[in-house]
Amino acid sequence: MDSLHRLEELFAHFPGIGPRQARRFVYYLLSKSPTYTREFIQLIEEVRKSSSECSQCHRLFIGKAGPDNFCSICSDKSRDQSILMVVARDSDFETVEKSGAYRGLYFILGGTIPVLDKEPEKRIRLQKLLEYISGLSNRQPAPPLRSADRPIPDLSEIILSLNATPDGEHTADIVKDALLNTLSGKGVKITLLGRGISTGAELEYVDGETIRNALHNRQ
Repeated sequence: MDSLHRLEELFAHFPGIGPRQARRFVYYLLSKSPTYTREFIQLIEEVRKSSSECSQCHRLFIGKAGPDNFCSICSDKSRDQSILMVVARDSDFETVEKSGAYRGLYFILGGTIPVLDKEPEKRIRLQKLLEYISGLSNRQPAPPLRSADRPIPDLSEIILSLNATPDGEHTADIVKDALLNTLSGKGVKITLLGRGISTGAELEYVDGETIRNALHNRQ
């Protein structure tokens, strides 16, 4: 396989990109100037070098992680730490955060589980989620040292914000069952986004107003 067709193959592995679109990407790059191509390559390398993965929510972000390798969201004590939203991908996190409708914590699963998949544990960060949840639900806040300190609230709700597609709903069922077993008797509510999001919709492409309605009507 020559380098042109190999590049087509690499582009075709991108989410939502088929062989025809991948071919158009390759010929578009070939039609641009050498300066454009060099900048494109340099930017990919720079983004790769300057990105970090949060050790708590596992989202990718540009810049150095804060204390304990946490991102700015997980380090922000002004956010509501009694609510955790579980999303499939970083792009879903970006969509929800831009809506301004949610001020709690997040966890990035890393994908969804196809309906017929025989090894679901390899598709998503389910075990890491359960470990994270156990830490949140069992934490014992220390007494405040100063009047400005606020005790950390107990985890009260987990929102499963997954795509309204067969794979997304299948993943939600698996995650919910695992959470129910882990959180049995701890009084943590598990909710799903309301049907402001239509069946078949992917969270990444949903507008902010629809997300606000879905959060308001979660059940």
